[in-house]
Amino acid sequence: MEFLSERVSVDRRDGVTSTVISPRLSRGNEALLLAWVLAWTCCGAYVIYALFRMPSGQERSFTLAFMAFWTYFEVRMVRVLLWRTKGFEKWRLKDGTLTIKDEILGYGRANDYFVENIRKLGLIDMDRTSWKWQLNDSFWVMGGERLGFEHLGKKIVFGKGLTDAEAKQVLVTLQEALKKVRKQGAAQ
Repeated sequence: MEFLSERVSVDRRDGVTSTVISPRLSRGNEALLLAWVLAWTCCGAYVIYALFRMPSGQERSFTLAFMAFWTYFEVRMVRVLLWRTKGFEKWRLKDGTLTIKDEILGYGRANDYFVENIRKLGLIDMDRTSWKWQLNDSFWVMGGERLGFEHLGKKIVFGKGLTDAEAKQVLVTLQEALKKVRKQGAAQ
């Protein structure tokens, strides 16, 4: 096993290349994220408490609508917290298939992509001064993808939270592995 950084490891053996990326945060950012989730949860708990003490009417209808939005953001924030503390992004190149999986507590959906259909593998080119880039690269979301490719006309992005240096190292590793797999496929 080879470590490209303290968060990225690559394992190459028997025609299988596996990469694991840990989305861990610094202690300070992790504490901020946890405080934010706890504060949001406490606010929602208080609104639920107030909802049950409220007489029926327009206020109750408004509060129920508010709780629907609150629940949506609660689920998203808890998911990001779990991702940052217990999650991993895993890629595996085996038998002509690239499998990408975002895993939280051992669960997640794996997506398979056939190597012969992968085109334009490279770094994602985004304007780093744009608002969209700044939001996607922040620690309170699961985004921050640095790599991408086209598969059957669809754009696939991956490499969440990689630094530019890590993304370049991983890209070289993945390109070499893809080249080997394509060579083996052509020889057969």
